Amino acid sequence: MTGKPDFDTVAALEPTLEPMPPSSSSRPHPSPFVVCRDGEAVPERLKGAMAAIGNFDGVHRGHQHLIRMAMETGRPGAVVTFEPHPRTFFQPDKPFFRLTPEPVKLAILERLGLAGVFLRRFDRELASLSAEAFVDLLHRELRVSGVVIGHDFHFGRGREGNPARMQELCAARGLECLVAPAVTEDSEPVSSSAVRSALEAGDVALANRLLGYRWFVCSQVRHGYKRGRELGYPTANMRLPDDCRLRHGIYAVRARVGETVVDGVASFGRRPTFDNGAPLLEVHLFDFSGDLYGQSLDVEFVGWLRGEQRFDGIAGLIEQMDRDSIEAKRLLSEDEIRSMIA
Repeated sequence: MTGKPDFDTVAALEPTLEPMPPSSSSRPHPSPFVVCRDGEAVPERLKGAMAAIGNFDGVHRGHQHLIRMAMETGRPGAVVTFEPHPRTFFQPDKPFFRLTPEPVKLAILERLGLAGVFLRRFDRELASLSAEAFVDLLHRELRVSGVVIGHDFHFGRGREGNPARMQELCAARGLECLVAPAVTEDSEPVSSSAVRSALEAGDVALANRLLGYRWFVCSQVRHGYKRGRELGYPTANMRLPDDCRLRHGIYAVRARVGETVVDGVASFGRRPTFDNGAPLLEVHLFDFSGDLYGQSLDVEFVGWLRGEQRFDGIAGLIEQMDRDSIEAKRLLSEDEIRSMIA
């Protein structure tokens, strides 16, 4: 892939959910990160853990605050989280924009230095547990020594439990319970919903501030019609999950290729100049030459450039892409938000 970016190629692609393992040099803890699923014995590494509890979609700054509180106790820091997301379980027919599918969420949690994760299947049985039975599960089955929850946390059948009830139930079992205050951005609580709203508006700068890192996606590169190459703008083309509600438009991005992170510019949309087809993410990497077909690519979003638009001719499209590339390089040179793919 060399030359300029193509924002209007067409590809037949399949999404992938392969995890993004951080490089060994960047892992903040020497022992292996472990994932304990339903029915598995609790690993020695997680026995007596201080566990933050939640859905952790996006693993935003509020979630990270819970995790820091758990790790600062000096006990093994862990997370208790759920798949599928409860919202998907209760409303299976309603599309739901997942910020971090399961493998991505686990990769981020590992990168944050946790000892591991208790990954619980969210099903009818779990949803029907009373608040007291849920705490018994934490105590007897997961063998945690304490929990960290958010100020607005609810648990148990019908959301009957709240932070005060959790503290009461934990105290009766000799468990510690810490309640984290809200983390705010411009006086508004940081939340997964706020991140989704920002991405739906194309405001990746705000989304990244709320997350505390650059939002990224993972997908597999497949062959397309090579229109971009013909224009002198080759791209790596990927399909994102159907529930992705990222605003269609042009973005400054970075992508991890093997062990290297490369700057680039990307389009997410329907290619109105050509076919107005299904949404695709099309990524041009600056100063890169290589075959990416069949590889899984991690792409993080740094800044918004403009909305998707239709051009009357190829010349106008190419001129605009030249301007997009210049602006993307400027944004990339100024970005200081943490990366989870580097």
